[in-house]
Amino acid sequence: MIKLFPLFVASLLLQLSVAAQSDRWQQHIRYDIDVKLNVSTNKLNGTEAITYTNNSPDTLTRVFFHAYWNAFQPNSSMDVRSQQLGNIVIGKDKRGNDIRDWDRRVQDRISKLTDTGIGYQKITSIKMNGRAQTVKVHETILEIQLDKPIPPRSKTLFSLDFEAQVPVQIRRSGRDNVEGIRYSMSQWYPKMVEYDYQGWNANPYIAREFYGVWGDYDVKISLDKNYMIAGSGTLQNANEIGFGYETAGTKVPAAKGNQLTWHFVAPNVHDFVWAADPNYKKITRQAASGPLIHVVYKAVDSLEDKWQKVADTVMMAYPLIAKTFGAYPYKNYSFIQGGDGGMEYPMATLIKNASVGTAIHEWMHSWFQGMLGTNESLYPWMDEGFTSYAESRIMHELRKQTGFAYESEYKGYINLAKSGWEEPATTYSDHYTTNYAYSNAAYSKGGVFMAQLGYIIGEKALDRVLLDYYNQWRFKHPNPNDFIRVAEKASDMELDWYKEYWINTTKTIDYKIDSLWEDGGKTKIRVRRVGEIPMPIDIRLTFKDSSREEHYIPLNLMYNSKPVEQTASKRQDHEAWRWTHPTYVFETSRRLLDLQQVEIDPSQRLADLDRRNNVLRLKW
Repeated sequence: MIKLFPLFVASLLLQLSVAAQSDRWQQHIRYDIDVKLNVSTNKLNGTEAITYTNNSPDTLTRVFFHAYWNAFQPNSSMDVRSQQLGNIVIGKDKRGNDIRDWDRRVQDRISKLTDTGIGYQKITSIKMNGRAQTVKVHETILEIQLDKPIPPRSKTLFSLDFEAQVPVQIRRSGRDNVEGIRYSMSQWYPKMVEYDYQGWNANPYIAREFYGVWGDYDVKISLDKNYMIAGSGTLQNANEIGFGYETAGTKVPAAKGNQLTWHFVAPNVHDFVWAADPNYKKITRQAASGPLIHVVYKAVDSLEDKWQKVADTVMMAYPLIAKTFGAYPYKNYSFIQGGDGGMEYPMATLIKNASVGTAIHEWMHSWFQGMLGTNESLYPWMDEGFTSYAESRIMHELRKQTGFAYESEYKGYINLAKSGWEEPATTYSDHYTTNYAYSNAAYSKGGVFMAQLGYIIGEKALDRVLLDYYNQWRFKHPNPNDFIRVAEKASDMELDWYKEYWINTTKTIDYKIDSLWEDGGKTKIRVRRVGEIPMPIDIRLTFKDSSREEHYIPLNLMYNSKPVEQTASKRQDHEAWRWTHPTYVFETSRRLLDLQQVEIDPSQRLADLDRRNNVLRLKW
């Protein structure tokens, strides 16, 4: 009964999601995976029993599977693309040397792999409802032309056998990384491609990103008894396995034979990751009104305190996260040393070392990538950018800092905008001309999108947006329009213009103080839009007697004004600035000679490309 409970919850959550959003159907899948890993040969053999529910209105004549590890072979698309980007010079370092656009983790390492170091995944047989099917290989995508179509709103049973070789650690998954972790098992099984309202998402594995079908995983992993496993899901046979997972006081029986079989269940997730090492240690914490946290790392005495700090920090962070972004709905979450930096998966992350910032960043992916599940290939800024915003916000609060929380995101974006390499954030993830442009568009510009939204609609409205987005769209794969509609409803503003300018173009923001003059005892102030993106404007006037006035000019495209935010001075609201007009004049009743300073955007949330012309200091 207890073991079945997570699957019951998963089914209930899925039913509620579908019922709440009838016009956005979701496919559903159940995986029953049984796999054996030979730690001497680094090879996997496994079976999958898949129950696939076609909730779409479409008849499917073929299906696709991801075979990610096929990328780790010389002359693969990932290999060639990495070397192409490495030949691009994006700048000079302080010594005048060329800065090349390598992904430093990949570089040209794939081209040097030998037969024992490559990765591969092969479906050796596949059946649909008991009938054999034929596999067509497209490198990292496997195509199954079905002998009978799958009708709309029907269930289909697939069974397959597969074999694989774990590649040397290069990108995300693999064996024997630089920290000495034996196995980082991400993208390790033939994974069914997502079919959504835009059709099949059969994206080859070039560098990034991932997108999957919501489903329930029942996974059994057999390997050498000396290896400890950590991963997605909840361990079902903890008292037989031990390694610190067992109930306190339980006497764990000795293993029968040389292997142990670990049994995990993960409900309502779109992927499953695990890692294994004979020298793993584990820290366990129970978050108040939250998940059981596992911090799993390679036992090195000098690093114990750092991993303890990770565990302590995520415990302090969870109440802030839940209050701001919504509650974590699963039983447990694991921070696992492995991989090649930091990479998120449902219910777990692989992190290279005990970096608190990385741990918080990857955990926040559980919201934007794990629960909301945006298509990262199309909209990486909605995952990486929103996660970067969340990381900066949570770390800022944890450290009780007073400055601007999102300085890193704004700096990264402004450097990109000035570099000449920027491309629209609508660019498909793998098709950016440079790694540099992708990274800064997805992480920095995406983070600025969220922080700057708080400038446009007000921080309290943004807080409503964050929770409304979570409540309305988790487990539904939202797109940019879905997010904007949530923001419009929460703020009572029109915001499509913001998305169109910020995401669909590389136009920039730049406002300046144009001129001042006195007329009839009142001071006139003219502001000029230099950049091409129109925005609402906050302006602060400071006078010689140290008094201040806050002035607010909404944008006509918003059809509303943001609420007054906390300020020591009363805000004076003006008529909307029409986006077609390059200048705007407003006035204060104070005399010109009383003025000491005029400042556009004192909160610095406006991503203005040239802040030097935002402040005018008067020396009378």
